[in-house]
Amino acid sequence: MKLETVPLISTGIYHRFPFYDYQLANKYDRWRQVVKILKLSKEASLRLEWIIYYYDGHNATATARHYGIARKTFYKWFREFDQDNLYSLYKLEDRSKAPQRVRQREIDPIQEQRIIQLRKKHIRWGKEKLAIIYEEEFKEKISAWKIQKVIETWKLYYNPAKTQKNRLKRKRAKKKKRITELELDKLYWFQKKAGYIICLDTVTIYWNNLKRYIFTAVDKYGKVAYARMYKNKSSKNGEDFLLRLNFLLDGKIPRVGHDNGGEFEKYFKFACKRLKIEQYYSRVRTPKDNPNNERFNRTLQEEFIDLGNFHTDPEIFNQILTEWLIEYNFKRPHEALGYLTPMKISKVSPMYSSCTFV
Repeated sequence: MKLETVPLISTGIYHRFPFYDYQLANKYDRWRQVVKILKLSKEASLRLEWIIYYYDGHNATATARHYGIARKTFYKWFREFDQDNLYSLYKLEDRSKAPQRVRQREIDPIQEQRIIQLRKKHIRWGKEKLAIIYEEEFKEKISAWKIQKVIETWKLYYNPAKTQKNRLKRKRAKKKKRITELELDKLYWFQKKAGYIICLDTVTIYWNNLKRYIFTAVDKYGKVAYARMYKNKSSKNGEDFLLRLNFLLDGKIPRVGHDNGGEFEKYFKFACKRLKIEQYYSRVRTPKDNPNNERFNRTLQEEFIDLGNFHTDPEIFNQILTEWLIEYNFKRPHEALGYLTPMKISKVSPMYSSCTFV
C-alpha cells in the first residue's frame, strides 16, 4: 500500500497515513482512523462518535437523546473539536480534575521553631500531648495536625531508623490484596464453585527438639485438599509446594488466599506471577479470614497425625500422607458437599494418585 506524508493542518507535525485510507475514505472514517493512530482512549472515541452523529444530520437535542447525555455535555466536547486540525482530537481526552492551586501548610516559622523545641524536650510525647503543652506555654491554640507535619518534616523521632522501617512496612502492606476484598460470603451462586480460590496455610509440628512444617492447601468450595512436609518453611519450599499443587489441579488456580507468612513471599510470589495466579492475604491475626484451611489443618491433626502416622523424615512422611490424601479426596464423604467426595465435584489431574509421590 502506497504511503504519503500528509500534514495535519495548523500544526508543524506530520504523520504518515496510508494513501488509500486517508485520501479516498470519507472524512468520518478518516477521523476514526486518526483516533486509532493517535491511540486515544475509548472515551475520546465515543465523544468523536457524538460529533460524527451530529454532523451526519442530527441536531444537538437528537444527539444527546441518542447517546443518553446532556446537551451541555455534548456542547462542551463539540467546542473542543476542530475538523481542520485533526490533532484537536487530543482535546477529546479526559483532563486532570486536580485544582491548579492547592492549599499550602499554614505554619509560620515561629510556630515551627516552638514545635521543634517542645518535641526535642519531650521526644516521647505524642502530637496530642504536645498540642496541649503548646497552648499552655505560648497561650496560642495549635492543631495536632500541624505538630505532626513538623515532626514528619524534621524527622523528630526517638528512633528514626525504626520509624522509617515501620513506615516502609506499612507502605508494603497497603499493596497487598486482602481476602476481604473478594467478599466471599456475597459471591453469586455460580462463582461459588470448585476452583474459585485455593486456601493455603502452614502447620508447624514440634517433635523431640525438631520442627517440621506441613504446607496445606484446600479448595474453598470444592474441598479438594493437598499437603506436604518440608524441613523449613522458606519461600523456595513455598514455590515448590505451589508448583506441585498447580500440576495436580491441571493449572487451574485463578487465585490463592493465605496469611502474611514469609513462605508466601519472594520465590512464591514470583511463581504466582509466572503462573498468573492472584494472591490474596488474610488480615494480621485474623484466622477467621481462612476458616476452611484452619478446619482442614484440624482434620489433618486429628485423623492422621494423632493416630500415630507422624515421622520426622519428610520423604517417609509424605509417602504415608499421600495415601491418606487419596482417601480424604476420593472416599471420605464431606458434609459441606452433601456427603459427596471432593473428587466427584472437582476436576484435577488424572495422575493425582501417583504424582503426589513426586
